[in-house]
Amino acid sequence: MATHASAANTGIPVGISACLTGEEVRYNGGHKRSRYCLNVLADCLRFETFCPELEAGLGVPREPIRLVGRPGETPRARGTKTTDRDVTERIERVGESFVEAHRHLRGFILMKGSPSCGLERVKVYHENGMPSHVDSGVFVRVLRHHFPELPLEEEARLNDPALRENFMTRVYALDDWKRNVEEAPSHHALLQFHSRQKLLLMAHRVEAYRELGRYLAEAHRRPLDETLAYYLPTFMEALSKPASRKTHANALLHVLGCLKRSLDGETRRDLLQSVEEYRLEQVPLAVPMRLLNHHLKRHGSDYICGQSYLDPHPYELGLRNAV
Repeated sequence: MATHASAANTGIPVGISACLTGEEVRYNGGHKRSRYCLNVLADCLRFETFCPELEAGLGVPREPIRLVGRPGETPRARGTKTTDRDVTERIERVGESFVEAHRHLRGFILMKGSPSCGLERVKVYHENGMPSHVDSGVFVRVLRHHFPELPLEEEARLNDPALRENFMTRVYALDDWKRNVEEAPSHHALLQFHSRQKLLLMAHRVEAYRELGRYLAEAHRRPLDETLAYYLPTFMEALSKPASRKTHANALLHVLGCLKRSLDGETRRDLLQSVEEYRLEQVPLAVPMRLLNHHLKRHGSDYICGQSYLDPHPYELGLRNAV
């Protein structure tokens, strides 16, 4: 089975809004300490804190900022009282410097609703101070533009089991890429990566699974840099939406298909029933996965046992117990 031992020993580097770790960097000198991040995720992640507003020199305490603009336009970050004070470029510059110095990160956990760090649904106001629409924070826009493959999630959204599991799946998939492809790029390393990520791709977006398979069949004819630059964003985008019970069930049946010649009829029926119970929302994903892994240890091929889908993140986190 896939293992996370090497990554867990040092902690996978993930960025986090500094206020979520208890640093008193908010506009009012307060913080938004996240118990889940610090008491659970910190066991496997190595957090690197960052506050774009503080780094932009806005100080603590400081006048709050908010997004201002019209629908269809890129909103500006301006003072709530000193309304002609525009700090958009300052936050953008520290964001660009952050990306340049933090390409090693595997993800970033953000503060909800922040005009700099909010992932989505951040309020945007009219010039007259009335609410207009919603958008992303300034720092987030920089991350998406200059580091599009980086998994992003808001701390508050980690309360949703599917979003939580999806974020950690993407973090560990990017970690695999950085350790096993990016450190020593080659066509062989890329093909090996794709081979062990096939079922994960299938579970998230079968179209991307087919598209990338076709693309890599011709990869040897293209420059390596071009192939890597196409593959990674396509792969990470495919993982960006949580898999459904239907697509998980499809991947589970594929695993079972690799075992069917080694199992007796009763065992196969039990496994099929477990997958169907999962599809019908009667049990969590962990139940059929546990049964399949039990039989894979005895009968699985190296190929199927090496699939990241079977063990995409540390088992101790229990992320598949609630999806």
